[in-house]
Amino acid sequence: MSAVLSPARTFDIKVFDAPLGAEVTDFDLSQPLSNRDFQRLHRAHLDHHVLVFRDQRITPQQQVAFSRRFGPLQIHVLRNFQLAEAPEVLIISNIIENGQPTGLGDAGHFWHSDLSYKDKPSLGSMLHAQELPEEGGDTLFANMHLAYETLPVALRRAVQGLRAEHSYLAQYEELRRRNPFRPPLTQAQIDEVKPVLQPVVRVHPETGRRALFVSEHFTTRIAGLPEDESKALLAELFAHSVKPEHIYRHQWRPHDMVFWDNRSLMHLAAGCPPQMRRKLYRTTIEGDVPF
Repeated sequence: MSAVLSPARTFDIKVFDAPLGAEVTDFDLSQPLSNRDFQRLHRAHLDHHVLVFRDQRITPQQQVAFSRRFGPLQIHVLRNFQLAEAPEVLIISNIIENGQPTGLGDAGHFWHSDLSYKDKPSLGSMLHAQELPEEGGDTLFANMHLAYETLPVALRRAVQGLRAEHSYLAQYEELRRRNPFRPPLTQAQIDEVKPVLQPVVRVHPETGRRALFVSEHFTTRIAGLPEDESKALLAELFAHSVKPEHIYRHQWRPHDMVFWDNRSLMHLAAGCPPQMRRKLYRTTIEGDVPF
């Protein structure tokens, strides 16, 4: 009820000179959110795909509450990296304490859309900076609407109606080889992330825009194609998706909150020197069955 009665606030949406993204200025996420402000933020998120809120001094519980305005939240399969006081929050961190990781340190190593391997992939994700390295640590976002719209005509026709398999396990052992702290999965966890088929081109359920929906992290094959043809087509789609003209590179500032649309984008963590501490809190909002 408090959100309904809260007065509307004065804030601006500053569009980036980039293929996507905008900054929401003069907005404090710790304050109650009116329905009018929510609708304006929702519209900006659909229009620009990434919203950046600077200098947000919010608690994990406030992040969870804001995230829930957009839909139910999803819990990551690696529950050992949940935040104890807010289990909806996944800790993204390279920090080791007492010989153990405090969070998922290699999240975003490959281009991907969050939870595309689920029946209902993520609508969007919110990432709130807690500790940032002195160098590196950027996050790159690729506009998958532009990737689809700029496909050569013959390739665009070729992918229509195709479906592809997405699997959480696709790169898991490779990530474990690179990062000994990434835990092995139990059989129950493996059962929780069974492979699913998704459309290669999905339609955004709110805007109707088409977007490529394949990624090097989770997409394993295109259904119905011989393996060599599937690999060749996916390689072409992956390379096209991440052309520089499709990408916005976010350089983090202290206490940034970044909210992106997984139905429109892929993202990648650029990495930072391993000796430099990096910690962020992620919430993930459930989306719809892709079509």
